[in-house]
This record gives sequence, C-alpha cells and structure tokens, in this order.
Amino acid sequence: MRLFDTHCHIGLIHEDYLEQLLTVQYAKRAGVAHIVSICNSLTDFEVIYKNLKSAKNVYHAVGVSPTESGNRLLDWDTKILQFLKLDRIVAIGETGLDYGKYSQYKGVQVEMFLRHLEIARKNHLPVIIHNREAGDDILDILKHNIPEEGAIFHCYSEDWEYAFRALDLPVYFSFAGNITYKNVRKLTDTVKKLPQDRILIESEAPFMVPAKYTKRRNKPEYLPETAQAVSYLRGVPLEEMSEILYQNSLNAFHLTEA
Repeated sequence: MRLFDTHCHIGLIHEDYLEQLLTVQYAKRAGVAHIVSICNSLTDFEVIYKNLKSAKNVYHAVGVSPTESGNRLLDWDTKILQFLKLDRIVAIGETGLDYGKYSQYKGVQVEMFLRHLEIARKNHLPVIIHNREAGDDILDILKHNIPEEGAIFHCYSEDWEYAFRALDLPVYFSFAGNITYKNVRKLTDTVKKLPQDRILIESEAPFMVPAKYTKRRNKPEYLPETAQAVSYLRGVPLEEMSEILYQNSLNAFHLTEA
C-alpha cells in the first residue's frame, strides 16, 4: 500500500527540524510515500522548506491562509513569486475564504484569494482551497478564476449537493480523519457519491485526527485510517482504493510519478 498525504502542517506538529524529519520517516514506514507540506504564513513556509529540503518525498504548497487576513501583510504576493523558483513546489495555497472567526476581514480575504488564483493561473499550478462558511462565494469566484490546473477542496466539509455543483470545474475533494467519526453523514454520503477519480485524502495533521487516535495530536502516519474509511464507504478493497487515491493525487498536482 502506498498513500499520498495531500495536506499536512508538518511545522505545527513539531517545531524542531529533526522531529519534523522523523515525522516524515514514520509516515513513510506507515505507507505514506509522499506528503504535501502546508504552511499558513510565508515566514513558516521559508523555515519549513529549509528544514525539509533533504526530504525528497515531501512537496510544498506556498500561499497565505485566509486565517492570516487580519495581519498586516506586506509584499506577500511578491514573496510567493520568489518562492515559486524553489524545487518541489506543486501548488498555491492554502488560500480561500474563512467567514468563521475572520468574517470581519471578508474584503481582504476576497482580494487575497483572487490574487492567489491569478498567480496560480500565470504559473500553471493548482490551488488548495480553504473553505469555512464561505462555500457559495468560493464557488462563484472559482467559476470565473480557477486555473486550468484546477483546485483541491481540502478537508472537505460541505455536502453532496455542493460537491455536485462544483463537479463542472476541474476540482478534487480531499477528505481528512473526520470521515472516521460518527454522525458525519453529509461527508460519508459525499464520499460514496463522488466520481472515484475526484477523491483525495489528507492528514490535515496535527488536526482532524482519525477516531482511532482520539485525544492524540494527528500525524501523517495515521493516514491509513482515512484510506480505510474511504475503502469501506466505496466498497473497494483497501489496496485497490489506496492506489486509486495515490494516482488521483499525482493527477491533482500534475505529477507524472512521485
């Protein structure tokens, strides 16, 4: 079995760079062949990228999360363009809209989201979408601004009806450990109904820990639990489902072979 963790905040699991490298190694032993490292801020990105430079099985996304919209950000887009010259950058993000705790910054968030999408289009990269209580606005913006390389709805939290509306766009839907919880019918229903070639999985570590590891901080090595849940919901053997998810991940990030 080989898995591809499409969204992991390695820098939030451990601050020490040796612990970060060990996290990657432990994940590999558990069958997680590749990880996309996600950072919410560009300062974090620069540090984590340097820490993981020797980890060739780790890819990187670069962007500024909408959760950072309340901070005074100078020349953030210029910095992203500089970082795009680095190796193993496979996506722009995470970006998107967060109308939960950050609703007072809607205008700033929309402006930043549009700029991220512009950078993605011009540099032929997919975008990783953060969506909290902003689904309609995100879908409206993507309809007119999504890059040809597509987008990934990370830690998908909407229902099947929303996913159905989005299927006309070149998008993937990434599910985290919360699909292993009880009473998440809208998520499990969506996993069952989606086209098989649009489904991805992620750890979202250190958040969204699978039910089996409740009360622990999440790690990418726990990703097999999420794969098992998707396998069960789709009625496909685990080995077969894992390979489908792996190939979907390659396609989502436009990689020939990781």
